[in-house]
Amino acid sequence: MAAAKPTLTDSLSFCLAQLTAAAGEGLGGGKDTATNETPLGRALLALRTRHVKAAGGIERFRARGGLRPLLALLRRAAAAGPAPSQAGPGSAPSSVESATSAGPAPSPGPASSAAAAAAPSPPARLRKTLDLALSILANCCTEGACRAEVRRLGGILPLVTILQCVKTDSIQNRTARALGNLAMEPESCGDIHSAGAVPLLVESLTACQDSQCLQSVVRALRNLADSPQHRLALAQQGAVRPLAELLAAAPDPALTLALVRALLELSRGCSRACAEQLSLGGGLGPLVSLASHPKKAVREATILILANLCAQGLVRPALGNAGGVEVLLGELRRRRGPTGAGPASQQPLVRAVCLLCREAINRARLRDAGGLELLMGLLRDPRACAWHPRVVAALVGFLYDTGALGRLQALGLVPLLAGQLCGDAGDEEEEGREAASWDFPEERTPERAEAGSFRSLRSWLISEGYAAGPGDISPDWSPERCPPPPPPPEPAEPTSPTLGPTSLRTPRTPRTPGRSPAATSEEPWGREGPALLLLSRFSQAPDPSGALVTGPALCGLLAYVTGSPGPPSPRALRILARLTCNPACLEAFVRSYGAALLRAWLVLGVAPDDWPTLRARPARRQHRELGVSPTRGEMLLQNLTVQAESPFGVGALTHLLLSGSPEDRVACALTLPFICRKPSLWRRLLLDQGGLRLLLSALTRPAPHPLFLFFAADSLSCLQGLVSPTAIPALPSPVPLDLDSLSPCLYEPLLGPAPILAPDLHFLLDSGLRLPAQRAASATASPFFRALLAGSFAEAQMDLVPLRGLSPSAAQPILHHLHGCRGCGAVLGPIPPPGQPLLGSEAEEALEAAGRFLLPGLEEELEEAVSRIHLGPHGGPESVGEVFRLGRPRLVAHCARWTLGPGQCPRKRALALVGLVEAAGEEAGPLTEALLAVVMGVEMGGKGSSTDC
Repeated sequence: MAAAKPTLTDSLSFCLAQLTAAAGEGLGGGKDTATNETPLGRALLALRTRHVKAAGGIERFRARGGLRPLLALLRRAAAAGPAPSQAGPGSAPSSVESATSAGPAPSPGPASSAAAAAAPSPPARLRKTLDLALSILANCCTEGACRAEVRRLGGILPLVTILQCVKTDSIQNRTARALGNLAMEPESCGDIHSAGAVPLLVESLTACQDSQCLQSVVRALRNLADSPQHRLALAQQGAVRPLAELLAAAPDPALTLALVRALLELSRGCSRACAEQLSLGGGLGPLVSLASHPKKAVREATILILANLCAQGLVRPALGNAGGVEVLLGELRRRRGPTGAGPASQQPLVRAVCLLCREAINRARLRDAGGLELLMGLLRDPRACAWHPRVVAALVGFLYDTGALGRLQALGLVPLLAGQLCGDAGDEEEEGREAASWDFPEERTPERAEAGSFRSLRSWLISEGYAAGPGDISPDWSPERCPPPPPPPEPAEPTSPTLGPTSLRTPRTPRTPGRSPAATSEEPWGREGPALLLLSRFSQAPDPSGALVTGPALCGLLAYVTGSPGPPSPRALRILARLTCNPACLEAFVRSYGAALLRAWLVLGVAPDDWPTLRARPARRQHRELGVSPTRGEMLLQNLTVQAESPFGVGALTHLLLSGSPEDRVACALTLPFICRKPSLWRRLLLDQGGLRLLLSALTRPAPHPLFLFFAADSLSCLQGLVSPTAIPALPSPVPLDLDSLSPCLYEPLLGPAPILAPDLHFLLDSGLRLPAQRAASATASPFFRALLAGSFAEAQMDLVPLRGLSPSAAQPILHHLHGCRGCGAVLGPIPPPGQPLLGSEAEEALEAAGRFLLPGLEEELEEAVSRIHLGPHGGPESVGEVFRLGRPRLVAHCARWTLGPGQCPRKRALALVGLVEAAGEEAGPLTEALLAVVMGVEMGGKGSSTDC
């Protein structure tokens, strides 16, 4: 088959020449009778079908200068076509006089939209020329370099003029396509807005019936929504409502996809105008239906539109009625599932669900659809910590929904809230005033710079009817007369104290004129404000013990009270005060060691993190306004004392101690010294009914609480103060290290190369050392040595008597004692310094030898010396266990007195008890008896001493 004969239009140069000639001379020209077409028409057709579509064709067309004559041709075409006589506001001019000198000037007439509707269609030749030229331009604008060139050559205004003047669907389609491509450049997008193209595109949405044309117009509007300012301008010029109406008309799938993509862009940072138009256009129902569309792109775009709409309170009730709550919850649940998406894709849905909690109707739908469980799952998820403040603020909406609160408590909300008080959660994102609750739209919050949490709470208070408007919410309002802090005051205006609205103020601002003195007390409202408000609501229940009087909840409240970086809210201490004053919480405080925790944290200043190793805390300013002090802790304990000493409390404590579980009985015995001040009550429960022995026997068992031994040491010390409020147990006196204060040594005259007194006896040690002695003095010092040296044994006739199992250091105090030395300092020789072990030391050897040689006086002197060195000013709690391990009853008593002594540091006391428990092991009898004797104020004697309680 012969090759096709080349034509002139195969040459790009020929086509460009025809285009240039037409741009310079006009749209006329002779018609080719053979083809019934003008040369310009053939050139444009070739450019569109062959040259521009070829590989690299657009770049060649631009490089050869084709864009300039093409735009000039469009200007002439726009000028030659029918045009309205006058441009309307915000629209393009009706002539191209501003772009070219050719063409008639506009004449007065009606508005542009009416004139355009009445304008006749352009001639067929002009329409075809415009079709081809616009198609070429739209194709060229798919490349960035061409878009920049078109903008530089001023090609936007002719397109807007054509859009205004020529109302043929094909022309509108290609013009909108070209504008949509140009709008992909931010600079061109701004020029298109400035040229007034938006009203013309909106008009095309209502006038055009062709799906392809509508898709091009919708795409152009979508690309024009490239910034918040442009999205707002589109909404204010009515671009959203026609899109919603088209969507409600159930268009074809391609147009549906284009519409939801455009609405998604327009609804980003959803403005009030956008939400109003979408709702008025009937788009909410179709959007909810499209959320289950089989096509993923349509489905996901629709869900994000619904999530964006939640930012506007005015549309949320209607959105809930249309089924949006269930759709958003279901999608969030799916994305949080095992096969769901990551946290980034969940963020807009979490925000939307939290915003839906601001209206009562949506809260009910959310509760019935399982939304509470979903929100609780978010709070438990450490990966969602950035959203926790938002979720907690949303749960404030259920503050007076008894059923929802019960469900939230059963799901474990309280410990999660307590953990939020001092956790490193993310900051709550600020919301605009349009996000406020729409339950009472006529009372919308005035626009002010407010904290997000307080704005959320205040809008909810208005929506629930607790306040008629923002002016009714003063700082002395709250469910417990303690509100969150209000926003900064606006410029002062004269107001009436009785008729004018109450101004809202931030903490520590000057008093506003017209405010009552009672309203001057304010409290901080930080990110922990919603959590505290919910905890306060839970604490107002008749029996909040099961949720709030637990270890995690109390630790969270106390950590916030004592460790908040800023001024803590007094609401936390009011919660604790309310709990300690509630008789229903007494048993829970006992079972959970809550009273001991309050005393340790607030009175003694020891937190769980400080035990057993003191934690390094950052320096922080003490907040005097909160009043956190031992006095405040004592007040809380006094509240518990009032409950414990009431008839109900006496019965509850007696039941716990006598009939409770083993763990409850131990907890009751430990707590009683903290909350019982009546001697008749604590004596009966602790002494007569065995509570003290029960506590002591539990010391060597597995600890039921991380701070159990700390609590136990403090409890025993308190009980000792109750039993003997004025008695001060004797502690070992300081070691007399000054040689001038020591007693004279009676053994020293026997020592040295020239002794003053001549020895008549020597003792031979295992090491071969010979120690001088006098037989008479040694025989009278002990029954053992009397029998050895003056009896019928062979040693009575020997001048060199062996002493087995003695080191030189351990033998020195024995020789000194045999010769009458008391207090000469010889007993200090075998005793190691504090910090070194006593077991296996020469001190233990000396004590064993003193007992073996029947020297009770030396035993006592050695034990006192060990106590003075290891339990004196230079000793520490770690030495107590070492001394106890020697197993000497007198030393055990010294250890118990040191541990429970008055004025002892609570941490050292507890550490000493830990050492005693570890040293006692399974043989707890001696320790129990020693502690019991110290508590009861009974001095333990030698071996076998004991006492009964």
